[in-house]
Amino acid sequence: MISLPKHTSVLIVGAGPSGLMMAAQLLRNGVQPVIIDSKQGPTNQSKALAVQARSLEIYRQLGVVDKVLSGGKQAGGMSYYQNGIKLAHVSLKDMGTAQTLYPFIHLYQQSKNERLLLDYLTQACCPVFWNTTLTALTQNNHSITASLQDGDNTNTLTCDYVVGADGAHSAVRKQLNISFTGDTYQHQFYLADLKLLNSPGPDVVSLYLDKKGFAGFFPMPEDRSFRIVASLPDGLENKPDLSLTDVLPDLEQITNTKINVEHVNWFTIYKLHHRMADKFSQGRCYLIGDAAHIHSPVGGQGMNTGLQDAYNLGWKMAAVINRQIKPAILNSYTAERMPVAKDLLNTTDRIFNIITSRSWFSSLLKKYVVPSGFKFVWGNNKLRDYFFKRVSQTGIAYPHSKINLQLGKVTRVKAGDRLPFLTIYDEKQQADTDIHAWCNKPGFTLITLGEVSETYLFTLAKWITQNYAGALNFFHLPPSDKNQQVFDAFEVASKTRKAIIVRPDMYIGYMNDLIDIDMMDNYLRNIVGFESL
Repeated sequence: MISLPKHTSVLIVGAGPSGLMMAAQLLRNGVQPVIIDSKQGPTNQSKALAVQARSLEIYRQLGVVDKVLSGGKQAGGMSYYQNGIKLAHVSLKDMGTAQTLYPFIHLYQQSKNERLLLDYLTQACCPVFWNTTLTALTQNNHSITASLQDGDNTNTLTCDYVVGADGAHSAVRKQLNISFTGDTYQHQFYLADLKLLNSPGPDVVSLYLDKKGFAGFFPMPEDRSFRIVASLPDGLENKPDLSLTDVLPDLEQITNTKINVEHVNWFTIYKLHHRMADKFSQGRCYLIGDAAHIHSPVGGQGMNTGLQDAYNLGWKMAAVINRQIKPAILNSYTAERMPVAKDLLNTTDRIFNIITSRSWFSSLLKKYVVPSGFKFVWGNNKLRDYFFKRVSQTGIAYPHSKINLQLGKVTRVKAGDRLPFLTIYDEKQQADTDIHAWCNKPGFTLITLGEVSETYLFTLAKWITQNYAGALNFFHLPPSDKNQQVFDAFEVASKTRKAIIVRPDMYIGYMNDLIDIDMMDNYLRNIVGFESL
């Protein structure tokens, strides 16, 4: 049996999707963390269901996306009902074509995400210490001391950093006395994972709104299996030992359908919250996922936002621990991710209040405006693309981040944006690929576009080898008819050039109309904070 070490560079508290992704990102970048969880083992409950395109891009970079795709299925469409009558239907298939390799919403349960990431950790010889609870935390400018309880055993562990990924009731957040500001929604809800004898459609999300409440049917990868989220019927709030049998008559009334249940996998009653930590970091401690922010399940954003928190923080923390980059870069985690969480809370809160409201005005909105809105958005390519960018999280950008630098003219794609997905014909390899594949290796990636002499390309490669070996990958794309779409996307005119430095999380950190070594070196040294070799 493996015992806890006395010291580690990073202690991750919480082995849900966010904590496991944080461990995976650290491992990918050469750092071995310690990860603990108070639970007995990984969850068997499905919990979160949607994996968005941005998360699939992260999984691709980890080399595990094929398992995610084969273990789940695409959402095919969404139907909207009121009083049992279908008022609108829209297709969800390939709605983000040309924006990403994954232009869809993928249905793949949280429990499967956790097991996938656990397998990744196991292959890297990184165990999870289950049944282990954080009981105390003290820190100074140089280190942290954590007290851990494992059954009857008490352990003391020192570490350089702590990452709190331990959910809404985060022990890390409480130890740091960070407020969790927000509120609890008034209504109670129930969640049921069912196998049905009859179903509204094998890959269709069905939303039912009624004056008595709402219900959502979300298809799961398994045959005739559905996640149902619905408002608890009036009068059942305080009923003990509530079960599916108690809510089924109301559910059938809302859907105007006889529901034949073959098997109940999970049934639970819960209240929903919308809260955000006042700070995402304090000293050497950081909060990610539900420990930092929780909100309604609208749009399937929660788990995906936590995965992106870990993706953002992981490479930065690893670079500091590996003494590649100065510790100040860690400040950019809160600066970049806190506005994203705040915007998400505000958006999901507004939508969820409309869904759950029983006011006459809300009823009019749901009956007349919402169905027309669906049809209008799906009938307009620009609005549909905007909708996909929001839901898929591919539209998230960090335009005001202090670790970005935009030089030259401001173009449609600029520093702080996610690197757009573009197909490429690799002239050197004589093979088709894409620009995201060029960024699959750990570290930053320099991409130069335009006519550049072999001599200068050699000079660039030599500069990288001497100053950023293992930290900066390099690709060059000369002009060609086969790659004109790449030059058009970055607005590189004939006989001009462009230099792009992509961060390890596939966001553009630097963009310039000149391919200038001194300017790029200034960005990496003085903006990002690279240490001298």
